[in-house]
Amino acid sequence: MSPTDVTPYDALLLVSFGGPDQPEDVVPFLENVTRGRGIPRERLEEVGEHYFLFGGRSPINEINRTLLAEIRADLAAHGIDLPVYWGNRNWDPYLTDVVAEMKADGVTRAACFMTSAYSSYSSCRQYRENLADAAAAVEGAPVLERLRAYWNHPGFVDPVVDAVVDAVREREDPRIVFVTHSIPDSMNDGSGPLGGAYLTQHRTVSAYVVHRVAEVTGRSHDHDLVFCSRSGPPHVPWLEPDVNDHLEKLAAEGVRSVVLVPIGFVSDHMEVVYDLDTEALATAERLGLDAVRVPTSGTDPRFVAMVRDLLVERAAVERGEPVERTAVAGEPACWDVCAAGCCPNPRGPRPALGGLE
Repeated sequence: MSPTDVTPYDALLLVSFGGPDQPEDVVPFLENVTRGRGIPRERLEEVGEHYFLFGGRSPINEINRTLLAEIRADLAAHGIDLPVYWGNRNWDPYLTDVVAEMKADGVTRAACFMTSAYSSYSSCRQYRENLADAAAAVEGAPVLERLRAYWNHPGFVDPVVDAVVDAVREREDPRIVFVTHSIPDSMNDGSGPLGGAYLTQHRTVSAYVVHRVAEVTGRSHDHDLVFCSRSGPPHVPWLEPDVNDHLEKLAAEGVRSVVLVPIGFVSDHMEVVYDLDTEALATAERLGLDAVRVPTSGTDPRFVAMVRDLLVERAAVERGEPVERTAVAGEPACWDVCAAGCCPNPRGPRPALGGLE
């Protein structure tokens, strides 16, 4: 097989959130996540109980180890000889350590794939800030360039469609309930170059999934977009409704079957296995709802192939070649470089890679 051209990149960096691997890691990990927000240790220990239900570890690291191996195998199978690294925002392997490793290995320019599909401060710009921090901490660090957001790439969406099709075929007239991570209203208002992108992207892709499911099954289904994992103070407005409150409402309206779709999540990390598999499914059982949670795209081969597609696409852009960008849901593919002021930091400006600032 002739090699696929990914110049000018000489490495790929998988960038993720991170999570604890053992009980003694839980509170230090949560301290990393919440640093600067003044959250008492007692509250962190309370949240940590969620992790202790699963042996004091998050599934995200093991999923990323699998994803890393699958990406390496996929690139090799398509003639791309490129080292692939993995670094986290909040736990080992830390981004700064991995960027130092990349520099020592002679990497000069790396494409960065983030395990977060949508536009908002917490799901995009914060990762860009973390990349800037890591690059600033390593003298002579390689150039780091973020691959575009992929909320409407078929490699992310098609596995969701198939999972929902399988779930609705096993139920009579189920309600499809899409779930994503809640964020403050103000953060949504500032998301994307024009504002409101986080909510718009989720609504658009949810409607597309429902449309595709109807095409495949010949049955239409009502659907909703709801939220989980709120963590802010009560007086600050966050996106609503909460998934548990919404299940209460549906049950009161006479709905008897629900398909929960974690559309906002790439993989089954803590917000999925606790907030949905533990809390939401317990709520559904108490209400007498027949409920199922469908899988995330995770390490589906189409998702893995999407990483390669985004890499090859961006490399061609950087070489000045014409590019056909893959996207669904009737919306164009996301931008490569963020506009100035896109998804602003609510605490004030900070350096971030991958933008026009």
